[in-house]
Amino acid sequence: MYMRRAYKVLLLAAALLILSTTAYAFAASNTVPVSNAGDGSQVISGYTVTNVHYNLNTSDPASIDSLTFTIGPALPAGGTVTVQLVSAGAWYACSVSGGTSVTCTTTGATASGSNNLRIVIAQ
Repeated sequence: MYMRRAYKVLLLAAALLILSTTAYAFAASNTVPVSNAGDGSQVISGYTVTNVHYNLNTSDPASIDSLTFTIGPALPAGGTVTVQLVSAGAWYACSVSGGTSVTCTTTGATASGSNNLRIVIAQ
């Protein structure tokens, strides 16, 4: 009887070892594609933002109608860009043309209230 029990425990241990090795093999083979992302006010590897231009409202120059800038490298299809002009304020969605030219409609933003330019780019 003792021998049967020891055999069952040994068989169970062997099965657990095989299952854990198989699970590790599947987990170890996961790969993800290379991508770029960045957030913050310091230099971040991934994207470079240049040529920032605030487009003021023609009848009320204290209002910012839109913001344009250039990013590099080009944002692939399906990527998103958003900006924030006021710390803890509203986020504005942007459109990307040609993968590098970005336009953000910032209706309601005021030049005097803007204290921040935070850009979030995600693939």
